[in-house]
Amino acid sequence: QVPVTESGGGSVQAGESLRLSCVASASFFNRNAMGWYHQAPGKKRELVASVTLTGTTNLVWSVKGRFTISRDNARNTVYLQMNNLKPEDTGVYFCNKVAFNNANWGQGTQVTVSS
Repeated sequence: QVPVTESGGGSVQAGESLRLSCVASASFFNRNAMGWYHQAPGKKRELVASVTLTGTTNLVWSVKGRFTISRDNARNTVYLQMNNLKPEDTGVYFCNKVAFNNANWGQGTQVTVSS
């Protein structure tokens, strides 16, 4: 199992905010660009936000202007600040290294946005 623990999900109304946190083991965190993946109900998991070891970030177009990803190297933690949430943001959010072939995943954290 990947050495991360995700938290911060919940049930909110559209337009509200959530902040997700992912604490990783030091060795895993310090070797990898990190990302947040979103799995909507009935759909495959997709990378929505990533941050490199040096702090460069990338977001998919659907969350640009609403989500911010950051990493705290002193705490081995990566955050996803989610503002102006929409019902289509509903799903399970997973934290993992940025890779095409991640085989192991954590439990994720559930986000539910109602209209």
